[in-house]
Amino acid sequence: MTIILQKPFLAVIVAILLIGSGKILKAQEPAVLEEAFHTERDEGQNVDSPAVWHGPDGQHWLLATAKEGDTIIAFDATDGSLIKQFGGSGSDAGEFERPNGIAVVDDLLLVVERDNQRIQVLKLPQFQAVGFLTHEDLRLPYGLTVDRTGEETYELFVTDNYNPALEGYPPEDELDERIHHFRFSLTADTLQSEHLNLFGDISGEGVLRKVESIWSDRTHNRLMIADEAYSERSIKIYDLKGNFTGQTIPKIYFESEPEGIALYSCNDGSGYWIITDQHESEANKFQVFNRETLQHIGTFKGAITRNTDGIWLTQQSLGPFEEGAFYPVHDDGSVTAIGWSKIADALDLSLRCTTEK
Repeated sequence: MTIILQKPFLAVIVAILLIGSGKILKAQEPAVLEEAFHTERDEGQNVDSPAVWHGPDGQHWLLATAKEGDTIIAFDATDGSLIKQFGGSGSDAGEFERPNGIAVVDDLLLVVERDNQRIQVLKLPQFQAVGFLTHEDLRLPYGLTVDRTGEETYELFVTDNYNPALEGYPPEDELDERIHHFRFSLTADTLQSEHLNLFGDISGEGVLRKVESIWSDRTHNRLMIADEAYSERSIKIYDLKGNFTGQTIPKIYFESEPEGIALYSCNDGSGYWIITDQHESEANKFQVFNRETLQHIGTFKGAITRNTDGIWLTQQSLGPFEEGAFYPVHDDGSVTAIGWSKIADALDLSLRCTTEK
Protein backbone atom coordinates (compact mmCIF):
# COMPACT_ATOMS: atom_id res chain seq x y z
CA MET A 1 0.00 0.00 0.00
CA THR A 2 1.27 3.46 -0.88
CA ILE A 3 1.31 5.82 2.09
CA ILE A 4 2.21 9.49 1.78
CA LEU A 5 2.79 11.59 4.87
CA GLN A 6 1.64 15.19 4.91
CA LYS A 7 3.68 17.78 6.92
CA PRO A 8 1.78 21.05 6.83
CA PHE A 9 4.38 23.58 7.90
CA LEU A 10 7.41 22.67 5.80
CA ALA A 11 8.59 25.55 3.66
CA VAL A 12 10.04 23.29 1.01
CA ILE A 13 9.07 20.07 -0.66
CA VAL A 14 10.40 17.16 1.36
CA ALA A 15 11.22 13.62 0.32
CA ILE A 16 9.65 10.73 2.20
CA LEU A 17 10.04 7.01 2.03
CA LEU A 18 7.14 4.84 0.91
CA ILE A 19 6.69 2.06 3.45
CA GLY A 20 7.87 -1.23 2.07
CA SER A 21 8.67 0.10 -1.41
CA GLY A 22 12.10 1.68 -1.14
CA LYS A 23 10.94 4.50 -3.42
CA ILE A 24 11.03 8.23 -2.77
CA LEU A 25 8.03 10.47 -3.36
CA LYS A 26 7.57 14.15 -2.65
CA ALA A 27 4.97 15.59 -0.30
CA GLN A 28 3.85 19.15 -0.91
CA GLU A 29 2.25 21.81 1.21
CA PRO A 30 -1.58 21.82 1.19
CA ALA A 31 -3.06 24.08 -1.47
CA VAL A 32 -4.39 27.24 0.20
CA LEU A 33 -7.69 28.33 -1.38
CA GLU A 34 -9.52 31.61 -0.87
CA GLU A 35 -13.07 31.23 0.37
CA ALA A 36 -15.83 32.69 -1.80
CA PHE A 37 -17.78 33.85 1.26
CA HIS A 38 -18.00 33.59 5.02
CA THR A 39 -21.39 33.68 6.75
CA GLU A 40 -21.95 36.09 9.61
CA ARG A 41 -20.33 34.68 12.76
CA ASP A 42 -22.13 33.86 15.99
CA GLU A 43 -19.90 31.71 18.19
CA GLY A 44 -22.59 31.58 20.87
CA GLN A 45 -24.67 29.41 18.55
CA ASN A 46 -21.92 26.74 18.32
CA VAL A 47 -22.43 25.93 14.66
CA ASP A 48 -21.59 22.28 13.95
CA SER A 49 -22.69 20.81 10.61
CA PRO A 50 -23.98 22.07 7.23
CA ALA A 51 -26.17 20.67 4.46
CA VAL A 52 -27.46 22.13 1.19
CA TRP A 53 -31.00 21.98 -0.18
CA HIS A 54 -31.84 22.83 -3.80
CA GLY A 55 -35.53 23.67 -3.97
CA PRO A 56 -37.93 23.29 -6.92
CA ASP A 57 -38.37 27.05 -7.24
CA GLY A 58 -34.70 27.92 -7.55
CA GLN A 59 -33.92 27.96 -3.82
CA HIS A 60 -30.35 27.16 -2.78
CA TRP A 61 -30.27 26.95 1.01
CA LEU A 62 -27.20 26.35 3.14
CA LEU A 63 -28.56 24.87 6.37
CA ALA A 64 -26.48 24.60 9.54
CA THR A 65 -27.09 23.18 13.01
CA ALA A 66 -26.55 25.45 16.02
CA LYS A 67 -25.84 23.22 19.03
CA GLU A 68 -26.12 25.89 21.70
CA GLY A 69 -28.87 27.91 20.02
CA ASP A 70 -30.98 24.77 19.41
CA THR A 71 -31.87 26.08 15.97
CA ILE A 72 -31.34 25.44 12.28
CA ILE A 73 -29.86 28.45 10.48
CA ALA A 74 -30.68 28.89 6.79
CA PHE A 75 -28.32 30.90 4.59
CA ASP A 76 -28.34 31.58 0.87
CA ALA A 77 -25.86 29.02 -0.48
CA THR A 78 -24.85 31.35 -3.32
CA ASP A 79 -23.62 34.26 -1.18
CA GLY A 80 -23.93 33.30 2.52
CA SER A 81 -26.62 35.84 3.39
CA LEU A 82 -28.99 34.94 6.22
CA ILE A 83 -32.45 33.72 5.20
CA LYS A 84 -33.99 32.64 8.52
CA GLN A 85 -33.57 30.67 11.72
CA PHE A 86 -35.90 27.88 12.68
CA GLY A 87 -36.56 26.04 15.93
CA GLY A 88 -35.76 26.60 19.56
CA SER A 89 -35.12 24.57 22.70
CA GLY A 90 -37.53 21.79 23.60
CA SER A 91 -38.73 18.30 22.80
CA ASP A 92 -41.86 19.05 20.78
CA ALA A 93 -42.03 18.80 17.00
CA GLY A 94 -40.03 21.62 15.45
CA GLU A 95 -37.91 22.04 18.59
CA PHE A 96 -34.39 20.78 19.23
CA GLU A 97 -32.00 19.85 22.02
CA ARG A 98 -28.38 20.12 20.86
CA PRO A 99 -28.85 19.50 17.13
CA ASN A 100 -25.69 18.04 15.68
CA GLY A 101 -25.62 16.06 12.45
CA ILE A 102 -27.76 17.26 9.55
CA ALA A 103 -28.57 15.87 6.11
CA VAL A 104 -30.83 16.66 3.17
CA VAL A 105 -32.40 14.13 0.82
CA ASP A 106 -35.01 15.21 -1.72
CA ASP A 107 -37.15 17.76 0.16
CA LEU A 108 -36.51 16.20 3.57
CA LEU A 109 -34.27 17.64 6.28
CA LEU A 110 -32.97 15.22 8.90
CA VAL A 111 -31.52 16.55 12.14
CA VAL A 112 -29.79 14.50 14.83
CA GLU A 113 -30.64 15.75 18.32
CA ARG A 114 -28.09 14.46 20.77
CA ASP A 115 -29.90 15.43 23.93
CA ASN A 116 -33.37 14.44 22.72
CA GLN A 117 -31.88 11.12 21.59
CA ARG A 118 -33.66 11.16 18.24
CA ILE A 119 -33.51 12.11 14.58
CA GLN A 120 -36.14 14.64 13.60
CA VAL A 121 -37.48 14.64 10.03
CA LEU A 122 -38.80 17.88 8.54
CA LYS A 123 -40.18 18.79 5.15
CA LEU A 124 -38.70 21.76 3.28
CA PRO A 125 -39.19 24.61 2.63
CA GLN A 126 -41.82 24.95 5.37
CA PHE A 127 -39.73 23.14 8.05
CA GLN A 128 -42.84 21.01 8.59
CA ALA A 129 -42.07 18.38 11.22
CA VAL A 130 -43.26 14.98 10.00
CA GLY A 131 -41.87 12.65 12.65
CA PHE A 132 -38.97 11.17 14.59
CA LEU A 133 -36.65 8.18 14.33
CA THR A 134 -35.84 6.72 17.73
CA HIS A 135 -34.68 3.51 19.39
CA GLU A 136 -34.38 2.39 23.01
CA ASP A 137 -30.62 1.96 22.60
CA LEU A 138 -30.02 5.33 20.91
CA ARG A 139 -28.16 7.24 23.62
CA LEU A 140 -25.82 9.94 22.27
CA PRO A 141 -26.42 10.25 18.52
CA TYR A 142 -24.08 12.54 16.57
CA GLY A 143 -23.70 11.99 12.82
CA LEU A 144 -25.85 10.55 10.05
CA THR A 145 -25.95 9.59 6.39
CA VAL A 146 -29.10 8.96 4.36
CA ASP A 147 -29.93 7.58 0.89
CA ARG A 148 -33.12 7.19 -1.09
CA THR A 149 -33.45 3.46 -1.80
CA GLY A 150 -36.87 3.44 -3.47
CA GLU A 151 -39.83 5.65 -4.22
CA GLU A 152 -40.30 7.61 -0.98
CA THR A 153 -38.18 5.00 0.85
CA TYR A 154 -34.90 5.86 2.55
CA GLU A 155 -32.17 4.22 4.61
CA LEU A 156 -30.32 6.01 7.37
CA PHE A 157 -27.18 5.25 9.42
CA VAL A 158 -26.59 7.12 12.68
CA THR A 159 -23.50 7.11 14.91
CA ASP A 160 -24.03 6.68 18.65
CA ASN A 161 -21.10 7.99 20.69
CA TYR A 162 -22.41 6.87 24.06
CA ASN A 163 -19.74 6.79 26.76
CA PRO A 164 -19.50 6.85 30.54
CA ALA A 165 -19.54 10.63 31.05
CA LEU A 166 -19.10 12.35 27.67
CA GLU A 167 -15.40 11.51 27.88
CA GLY A 168 -13.54 8.24 27.62
CA TYR A 169 -14.85 5.13 25.90
CA PRO A 170 -16.81 2.07 27.00
CA PRO A 171 -15.00 -1.27 27.26
CA GLU A 172 -14.44 -2.93 23.89
CA ASP A 173 -17.02 -5.65 24.60
CA GLU A 174 -19.66 -2.91 24.83
CA LEU A 175 -18.80 -1.28 21.51
CA ASP A 176 -21.16 -3.35 19.36
CA GLU A 177 -23.85 -0.63 19.42
CA ARG A 178 -22.03 2.24 17.73
CA ILE A 179 -24.04 2.42 14.47
CA HIS A 180 -27.83 2.35 14.08
CA HIS A 181 -29.43 1.44 10.75
CA PHE A 182 -32.99 2.62 10.02
CA ARG A 183 -35.36 2.37 7.07
CA PHE A 184 -38.17 4.88 6.74
CA SER A 185 -40.80 6.05 4.29
CA LEU A 186 -43.06 9.05 3.98
CA THR A 187 -46.58 8.73 2.62
CA ALA A 188 -49.07 11.61 2.78
CA ASP A 189 -46.78 13.32 5.31
CA THR A 190 -46.94 10.27 7.58
CA LEU A 191 -43.55 8.86 8.65
CA GLN A 192 -43.16 5.10 9.03
CA SER A 193 -39.87 3.59 10.15
CA GLU A 194 -38.14 0.42 11.28
CA HIS A 195 -34.85 -0.20 13.03
CA LEU A 196 -32.86 -2.66 10.91
CA ASN A 197 -29.54 -3.13 12.64
CA LEU A 198 -27.18 -2.08 15.43
CA PHE A 199 -23.51 -2.87 15.00
CA GLY A 200 -19.81 -2.25 15.68
CA ASP A 201 -16.82 -4.57 16.12
CA ILE A 202 -15.67 -5.35 19.66
CA SER A 203 -12.13 -6.42 18.76
CA GLY A 204 -9.47 -5.87 16.12
CA GLU A 205 -8.95 -3.01 13.68
CA GLY A 206 -12.68 -2.43 13.16
CA VAL A 207 -13.42 -1.31 16.74
CA LEU A 208 -15.18 2.07 16.79
CA ARG A 209 -14.12 4.00 19.88
CA LYS A 210 -15.17 7.62 19.27
CA VAL A 211 -17.64 8.09 16.43
CA GLU A 212 -19.34 11.10 14.91
CA SER A 213 -19.10 11.55 11.13
CA ILE A 214 -20.32 8.85 8.75
CA TRP A 215 -21.08 8.65 5.03
CA SER A 216 -22.50 5.86 2.86
CA ASP A 217 -21.50 4.90 -0.67
CA ARG A 218 -24.00 2.39 -2.07
CA THR A 219 -22.18 2.03 -5.36
CA HIS A 220 -19.16 0.54 -3.59
CA ASN A 221 -21.06 -0.96 -0.61
CA ARG A 222 -19.14 1.17 1.88
CA LEU A 223 -19.79 3.02 5.10
CA MET A 224 -17.01 5.49 5.87
CA ILE A 225 -16.92 5.95 9.65
CA ALA A 226 -14.58 8.46 11.32
CA ASP A 227 -13.01 7.19 14.54
CA GLU A 228 -11.80 10.33 16.33
CA ALA A 229 -10.09 8.60 19.26
CA TYR A 230 -6.52 9.89 19.35
CA SER A 231 -5.11 6.35 19.31
CA GLU A 232 -7.14 5.60 16.15
CA ARG A 233 -7.53 8.85 14.12
CA SER A 234 -8.71 6.94 11.06
CA ILE A 235 -11.63 6.11 8.81
CA LYS A 236 -12.96 2.60 9.44
CA ILE A 237 -14.75 1.15 6.42
CA TYR A 238 -17.76 -1.11 6.95
CA ASP A 239 -20.19 -2.52 4.41
CA LEU A 240 -23.86 -1.57 4.41
CA LYS A 241 -24.82 -4.70 6.35
CA GLY A 242 -22.61 -3.66 9.24
CA ASN A 243 -19.51 -5.77 8.63
CA PHE A 244 -16.01 -4.34 8.92
CA THR A 245 -14.31 -4.72 5.54
CA GLY A 246 -10.75 -4.77 6.84
CA GLN A 247 -10.04 -1.48 5.05
CA THR A 248 -9.11 1.77 6.74
CA ILE A 249 -7.82 5.18 5.79
CA PRO A 250 -5.03 5.27 8.39
CA LYS A 251 -4.05 7.93 10.88
CA ILE A 252 -0.96 9.00 8.93
CA TYR A 253 -3.33 11.33 7.09
CA PHE A 254 -4.83 12.87 10.22
CA GLU A 255 -2.62 14.80 12.59
CA SER A 256 -5.68 15.63 14.65
CA GLU A 257 -9.28 14.34 14.55
CA PRO A 258 -10.84 13.08 11.31
CA GLU A 259 -14.13 14.95 11.25
CA GLY A 260 -16.51 15.82 8.41
CA ILE A 261 -16.83 13.50 5.41
CA ALA A 262 -18.14 14.40 1.94
CA LEU A 263 -18.35 12.48 -1.34
CA TYR A 264 -17.99 13.82 -4.88
CA SER A 265 -19.97 11.11 -6.67
CA CYS A 266 -20.14 10.21 -10.37
CA ASN A 267 -22.56 7.70 -11.88
CA ASP A 268 -19.74 5.54 -13.22
CA GLY A 269 -18.47 4.92 -9.69
CA SER A 270 -15.62 7.39 -9.84
CA GLY A 271 -15.25 10.45 -7.65
CA TYR A 272 -13.49 11.72 -4.56
CA TRP A 273 -13.72 11.52 -0.79
CA ILE A 274 -13.03 14.72 1.15
CA ILE A 275 -12.29 14.30 4.86
CA THR A 276 -11.54 16.96 7.46
CA ASP A 277 -8.34 16.89 9.50
CA GLN A 278 -9.61 19.19 12.24
CA HIS A 279 -7.26 21.71 13.84
CA GLU A 280 -7.99 24.88 15.79
CA SER A 281 -5.05 26.55 14.02
CA GLU A 282 -4.13 27.15 10.39
CA ALA A 283 -3.18 23.46 10.23
CA ASN A 284 -6.90 22.71 9.67
CA LYS A 285 -7.10 21.02 6.28
CA PHE A 286 -8.99 18.65 4.02
CA GLN A 287 -7.63 15.37 2.69
CA VAL A 288 -8.79 14.11 -0.72
CA PHE A 289 -8.89 10.42 -1.70
CA ASN A 290 -9.87 8.49 -4.82
CA ARG A 291 -13.41 7.17 -4.33
CA GLU A 292 -12.73 3.78 -5.91
CA THR A 293 -9.19 2.94 -4.78
CA LEU A 294 -9.04 5.10 -1.61
CA GLN A 295 -5.60 6.30 -2.73
CA HIS A 296 -4.60 9.66 -1.31
CA ILE A 297 -4.65 12.39 -3.96
CA GLY A 298 -3.84 15.63 -2.20
CA THR A 299 -4.62 18.19 0.47
CA PHE A 300 -6.16 21.65 0.56
CA LYS A 301 -7.24 24.18 3.16
CA GLY A 302 -9.11 27.44 3.30
CA ALA A 303 -7.35 30.74 3.77
CA ILE A 304 -9.40 31.50 6.90
CA THR A 305 -11.30 28.28 7.67
CA ARG A 306 -10.29 26.72 11.00
CA ASN A 307 -11.50 24.10 13.47
CA THR A 308 -13.89 22.42 11.02
CA ASP A 309 -16.53 19.99 12.24
CA GLY A 310 -19.06 19.17 9.54
CA ILE A 311 -18.70 19.68 5.78
CA TRP A 312 -21.04 19.44 2.78
CA LEU A 313 -20.40 19.24 -0.95
CA THR A 314 -22.91 20.01 -3.69
CA GLN A 315 -22.20 19.16 -7.32
CA GLN A 316 -25.11 21.25 -8.59
CA SER A 317 -24.52 24.54 -10.33
CA LEU A 318 -25.65 27.50 -8.21
CA GLY A 319 -24.98 31.22 -8.34
CA PRO A 320 -21.27 31.85 -8.91
CA PHE A 321 -20.44 28.15 -8.45
CA GLU A 322 -20.96 26.66 -11.91
CA GLU A 323 -19.42 23.32 -10.91
CA GLY A 324 -20.78 23.18 -7.37
CA ALA A 325 -19.25 24.15 -4.05
CA PHE A 326 -17.74 22.86 -0.82
CA TYR A 327 -19.03 24.18 2.52
CA PRO A 328 -16.96 23.67 5.71
CA VAL A 329 -17.91 24.91 9.18
CA HIS A 330 -15.52 27.57 10.48
CA ASP A 331 -14.55 27.54 14.18
CA ASP A 332 -17.97 26.89 15.76
CA GLY A 333 -19.53 30.11 14.54
CA SER A 334 -20.05 30.21 10.78
CA VAL A 335 -19.74 28.43 7.43
CA THR A 336 -17.43 29.24 4.52
CA ALA A 337 -17.62 28.28 0.84
CA ILE A 338 -15.04 27.20 -1.72
CA GLY A 339 -16.00 26.61 -5.35
CA TRP A 340 -15.42 23.09 -6.65
CA SER A 341 -13.65 24.49 -9.72
CA LYS A 342 -11.04 26.05 -7.44
CA ILE A 343 -10.46 22.74 -5.62
CA ALA A 344 -10.35 20.76 -8.87
CA ASP A 345 -7.83 23.16 -10.40
CA ALA A 346 -5.55 23.11 -7.36
CA LEU A 347 -5.43 19.30 -7.06
CA ASP A 348 -5.85 18.39 -10.74
CA LEU A 349 -9.22 16.74 -10.16
CA SER A 350 -12.06 16.27 -12.62
CA LEU A 351 -14.07 19.46 -12.99
CA ARG A 352 -17.28 17.51 -13.46
CA CYS A 353 -18.35 13.89 -13.91
CA THR A 354 -16.62 13.45 -17.27
CA THR A 355 -13.00 12.96 -18.27
CA GLU A 356 -12.57 16.74 -18.48
CA LYS A 357 -10.21 18.40 -16.05
